[in-house]
Amino acid sequence: MVALRFVFGGEMNSEETLTRAEIAECLNRQIGLSRAESAEIVEQILDLVAEALEQGENVKISGFGTFVLRDKNERIGRNPKTGVEVPITPRRVLTFRPSQSLRDRVAGS
Repeated sequence: MVALRFVFGGEMNSEETLTRAEIAECLNRQIGLSRAESAEIVEQILDLVAEALEQGENVKISGFGTFVLRDKNERIGRNPKTGVEVPITPRRVLTFRPSQSLRDRVAGS
């Protein structure tokens, strides 16, 4: 198993975002894959996750977290400005539940 260590130009703050390109760049530098191969691997992984979610499957990545699909029923909402009741249609929502180890890492940083 290969452990990737994401190294950036400095400390990331809450306004910075880790991008696909940065993940691919880390694969390129640390494993030695070409830039094109690295980008393709990142895309394939993200496509695999997206396809599973599209098919209604939850996605669990051990030590990271779980992407959970929830079906919400129709309900009545209220426009806060006017107070008018509005029906909210049933829908499927995606949530992310981080693993305990990820929560501990984030809390410790």
